[in-house]
Amino acid sequence: MGIRKFLAGMAMVVMASSASAQMLPVPDRQPGEAEGPFETLIVSGATMIEGSGAPPMGPVDIVIEGNRIAAIHGGGAPDAVKAGASRVLDARGMTVMPGFVDVHGHNGDPGKAAQPSYGYRLWLAHGVTSVRGVSFYFGPGQPDLTDAQRSAANTIVAPRLYPYAVFGDKWGRPAPTTQAGAREWVRWAKAQGFWGIKFFNSLMPDVFAAALDEAEKQGMGTVAHLAQPGVQRVNAKKAVELGLDGVTHFYGHFESLLSGNALVRYPEGYNYFDEQSRFGWVARLADQVVEPGSEEWDEYIDFLVESGVTLSPTFNIYSASRDVMAAKNRDWHARYSLPSLMDFYAPSATNHGSYYKDWSTEDEVAWRKFYRYWFDLTAEFHRRGGRVTAGSDPGYIYQTWGFAYIGELEMLREAGLSPLEVIRAATVSGAEEIYEPRGEEPPMGTIQVGKLADLVIVPGNPLDNLKLLYGTGHTKLNYESGEIEQVGGVRWTIKDGVVYDAPKLLESVAAMVEAQKGAQPSGE
Repeated sequence: MGIRKFLAGMAMVVMASSASAQMLPVPDRQPGEAEGPFETLIVSGATMIEGSGAPPMGPVDIVIEGNRIAAIHGGGAPDAVKAGASRVLDARGMTVMPGFVDVHGHNGDPGKAAQPSYGYRLWLAHGVTSVRGVSFYFGPGQPDLTDAQRSAANTIVAPRLYPYAVFGDKWGRPAPTTQAGAREWVRWAKAQGFWGIKFFNSLMPDVFAAALDEAEKQGMGTVAHLAQPGVQRVNAKKAVELGLDGVTHFYGHFESLLSGNALVRYPEGYNYFDEQSRFGWVARLADQVVEPGSEEWDEYIDFLVESGVTLSPTFNIYSASRDVMAAKNRDWHARYSLPSLMDFYAPSATNHGSYYKDWSTEDEVAWRKFYRYWFDLTAEFHRRGGRVTAGSDPGYIYQTWGFAYIGELEMLREAGLSPLEVIRAATVSGAEEIYEPRGEEPPMGTIQVGKLADLVIVPGNPLDNLKLLYGTGHTKLNYESGEIEQVGGVRWTIKDGVVYDAPKLLESVAAMVEAQKGAQPSGE
């Protein structure tokens, strides 16, 4: 299948439910929606997790001047510094971390969330200050680049945005099918201002190789969803050999580890375009691969580590396959998931990822086994020195923006990363994945003097309980009062020195949800 046909198919399944709908422009940031940047801002009294993997330390006062961290004072800043501050955030009893980096973002599906500000606000409300869009929008003429520019200028309420383009998309011409055409498209994308390229693996190997080579020359990052229509030509091992920077999801790994067969064995009646068939079967791929810990398994992991490839597994995006009932009844759906989004998630013959049309216990058991293999591969890759990052792929399969990202952090923990390793994956590792192809040190990702003032501040200690990071908080019984309490939830997100009140952001999202509910015809 050619890339043009693949992209057309993706557009069909994603957009069919609302073919005439259009994405709305992101409104300008209004007075009162954020504060700053300040001449001097102090985050005072927090325990700091600085992002590199160092243990918590505190209390500290972090002094921010404009959009940069100017000083970090153990125990507290001098009185004269505090007295001269424009604003002091009292963060006693709280934890401050670098702003989170989501390396797998989308928002361009008008049938489910027509206002991009909905997702942007949910990201910020969960401490996500940087997002790599792969892509933010699909098709030519979309505002990937203008949204990124407006965010950089802090004129919209949004994380810092790093736009990637899907190979062959955006330019309004047929997708390249030759090496020369691939190089031309890469140079075009670079000239437009895109930071990197997302591949869907429906290219011939020579065209893929040419695009990867040109991307490296242009200082552009590359990441691939190695989809089944092309994985027989280019699996993950082959893609990395060709020069791919990052592998997202699980696609391509298991096809690199087949036991006794050169090709995947598909069941009778399999149809890739029927997503119940596609996703119901894919978990059974675990039955066709070599065992974890075998010589072939270990050799593959060593190869990945030595290559320098980055894995952004996005465990969360398929997690509903393990328990659909739980996924569709998450705490946040009633208040924070748009009705149109919940409609999109529901079983559908057309909406991408809405594949639970006849999902069975056997399907869920198969997926739980599949995750054990996937977790093992990722954790062992990480243990041997490979870089793992956090991406959420929100807007599909009951994964709502922001909440999905915290779900990914929990799943990285389930895979075997320690809590500190999870925070590192969510911060400096993601920043390095974005900036490394450009040959640049990332300006964010750790709390250090001189770095950008991108911070997330949360009551309590997320190393003890990552659930404190959910916008809905964590349910806890107060043994003294006997009352059931909701604790946690991000208190402030600071992006580029601009302070966002996270609960206020969530209230603005809840208002969007209520407005859409009120606009629905009676009886819906």
